[in-house]
Amino acid sequence: MDKEKSAVYGYIRVSTKEQNEDRQLIALRETGVTESHIYADKQSGKDFDRPQYQKMLRKIKKGDLLYIKSIDRLGRNYEEILIQWRTLTKEKGA
Repeated sequence: MDKEKSAVYGYIRVSTKEQNEDRQLIALRETGVTESHIYADKQSGKDFDRPQYQKMLRKIKKGDLLYIKSIDRLGRNYEEILIQWRTLTKEKGA
């Protein structure tokens, strides 16, 4: 039985459409994340109802790697970040 290869994903978030995500994008490229595995949202981090984040969450699976430039790019609310972190690491196994 072939073992599925792990994928490498990246997530970018900027709070407004006017903000530039270039620094985050450059950092992800430097880690080797391919463009097709980079998910970016241009909206507030007040909750996790973000289209690209949800799309990435559906794709990511056990053994995959997720790069985020800074934990505050995941969200603003500490408790919600912790819940999502547990989802990613415990439930998804990434």
